Amino acid sequence: MPAVFNPLKTNFVLRSFANFNIYFMMNPRLRQFLFYTKTAAFSLTELLVVLVIIGILVLLALPDQTSVIAKAKATEAKLQLEHLHSLEKSYFFEYSKFTNSMEELGFEQQKTVNDGGNANYVIEVTEASPNSYTAKATAVVDFDQDGTFNVWEVNQDKQLKEIVKD
Repeated sequence: MPAVFNPLKTNFVLRSFANFNIYFMMNPRLRQFLFYTKTAAFSLTELLVVLVIIGILVLLALPDQTSVIAKAKATEAKLQLEHLHSLEKSYFFEYSKFTNSMEELGFEQQKTVNDGGNANYVIEVTEASPNSYTAKATAVVDFDQDGTFNVWEVNQDKQLKEIVKD
């Protein structure tokens, strides 16, 4: 077996690229060293197998996350209903009655995701009397795709209840 070329043991001084190119073309051992040495690497098949395994693990973990996503989005309904409750209380202190008019309260419904906005819930006052009111937040998106939409409710005593679970 011929000796492997080691460029560090040569006493040839490379002064320019042109000299290196001429030397490279004339020295077959240098060409063998540069083009035929194997480097440690992963094959394409090994990389694809790893990607498939990672994909399967993600698919196994994803259904467990849907309940967490639904809880996080339910926080939006709770916050909006608490805000509506504070507006109703302020209105009650000023006029000694509750109202079902969102304009009188100064509550502005955000655009829903169906209309190109960010809100996942539609907020509405369903019942208002001089001494009580009930407001409802209804989801416009089915978070876990089971056909039921989440509904939250608040009353004059600030009792938040989840009427329909998603």
